[in-house]
Amino acid sequence: MNQQTVFEEFRHLQAIAPVELVGLWKGRGIATGHPFDGVLENLGWFGKRFAPDLRADALLFKSGERRLIAINPSLVPVGLALRFHRFGRTRAARNLFSYLQRRLTAQGPVATLRLLPFEGVSSAAMVYDHNPIADYFRRIDADTVMGMMVIKGDDRRFFFELERVKEDR
Repeated sequence: MNQQTVFEEFRHLQAIAPVELVGLWKGRGIATGHPFDGVLENLGWFGKRFAPDLRADALLFKSGERRLIAINPSLVPVGLALRFHRFGRTRAARNLFSYLQRRLTAQGPVATLRLLPFEGVSSAAMVYDHNPIADYFRRIDADTVMGMMVIKGDDRRFFFELERVKEDR
């Protein structure tokens, strides 16, 4: 699908309150031609975790079979990631990221869930603490949401889905 089609779908979804996102969510990108398409999955992205105080582990990655590691996105230069996105889909990038995970580990939550308006609809959004990024969320169904990542200064949008994880990890 192209970005405009997915964007229109996103715009027509229902709003969701921040508190409804509390818990662990498994993510997957929605391919629209964005530079990040396939990059997060290649690097072992799991999803996101939202705490009852509405603080968030914005980027959870798999480490082994059952372990999740929260990465600090402020340690990853967004501009470079966008510029060298093709490298992010390679085996070399996956191996390098696996090696660097411990150095990129967050020392606690790195974002906050808030109710923010987007095109006149107030819905849950995750605002990163030290990055010019916000992820806006809309409800697909009771256990699935669509997210739209907005990077300040970049008109392209990265879309993804999150599915609620039922069991504790």
